[in-house]
Amino acid sequence: MTSRTPLPLERIRVLELGNYIAAPTAGRMLADFGADVIKVERPRTGDELRNWRLYAGETSMLYRTVNRNKRSIELDLRTPRGRRAVLDLVAKSDVLIENFRPGTLDRWGLDAATLAEANPELVVARVSAFGQTGPLSARPGFAAVAEAYGGLRELVGEPDRPPARVGVSIGDSIAGLYAAFGVMMTLFQRESARAAGRQGPSPVSQHIDVALHEAVFSMMESLVPDHSAYGVRRERVGGRMEGIAPTNAYPCADGSYVVIAGNNDAIFKRYMKTIGRPDLADDPGLATNAQRWARRDELDDAITAWTTSLPRADVLRILDSAGVPAGPIMSAADITDDPQFRARAMIQQLPVEVDGEEREVAFPGIVPLLGGTSLPVRSVGPDLGEHNEEVLCGLLGWTREDIDRMREEAADSGR
Repeated sequence: MTSRTPLPLERIRVLELGNYIAAPTAGRMLADFGADVIKVERPRTGDELRNWRLYAGETSMLYRTVNRNKRSIELDLRTPRGRRAVLDLVAKSDVLIENFRPGTLDRWGLDAATLAEANPELVVARVSAFGQTGPLSARPGFAAVAEAYGGLRELVGEPDRPPARVGVSIGDSIAGLYAAFGVMMTLFQRESARAAGRQGPSPVSQHIDVALHEAVFSMMESLVPDHSAYGVRRERVGGRMEGIAPTNAYPCADGSYVVIAGNNDAIFKRYMKTIGRPDLADDPGLATNAQRWARRDELDDAITAWTTSLPRADVLRILDSAGVPAGPIMSAADITDDPQFRARAMIQQLPVEVDGEEREVAFPGIVPLLGGTSLPVRSVGPDLGEHNEEVLCGLLGWTREDIDRMREEAADSGR
């Protein structure tokens, strides 16, 4: 697929009423594949993500990444003009994505019945901490809380230390993936209903309800079934995977680290012979994974003795020749220069203004591939209100004076 080939979602318009990461991730996925995603932001301040990890300038690279390929407009949903504009845009859209606390849009006069009146076939995706129903539905929460509530934090970190977290907002990103998947399912359902001459889903009859904690919980594999069936409580095991050995991160002689996964019976034998330990390869007490897990410390000590005798490049070269799965623990600099990432266009250079100066900045590519390489990122996350005139005037027929009045009203409502 080339950049001139029509993208799969080019005829889909998405109205994103989302802040931070979860709902904007869903919008980003749809935008990546051609949807016209119009991101609605508060006048003057915009999405708070603009200031998260802001090292220079006015807009963070986090915002630029999560909100790529979108258009930004300013509307204050607390004002009558802002709400009317949203409903006018709803009438011209296929999808609405929001991540306000449940009930917020209803209080602003943008309830399901009102949305359905504006567009009976609108697909609505709602992302929240605990979902739209249940005893905790009104409670606010970020990914950190969801990761704890969904069972992930219990398993992350060293066994003798407090629970840790991964270095990204993984709960938000997973929820965003589910929201995008829900949107695609419902769009397919809508088209199937149209083809059959039936009424499809409407904002009143059906919405996509993604709870952050449930999105995290869905990734927890057999955590609950193991407890329910066997009474097992899984515990933190650091860089290992509970019940599977040997797999861990190991230091090399040059101070770098590698991850080696030798947790297959046949691979284990090759692995041990490769590191000069045929005695472990042929030990009948290490023939099965359960046996190896019981002796995991012994195995990790043997592996560490070998990896610390060689630089990382030699460790990886030797293991690759032996057919043992291994890889480096990559830094941002490693990823940017890596030939595998570059071969599939997973590192893309785009011009961005950084503290008053335009620079070529490396950004991650688009997943999944629909051809030999990643689709090109068309634009980074936009400046606040960059597309006010293009959308409000071009789509809704506003004048520049209308935009000025909208900003004045927003300023008044914020006082």
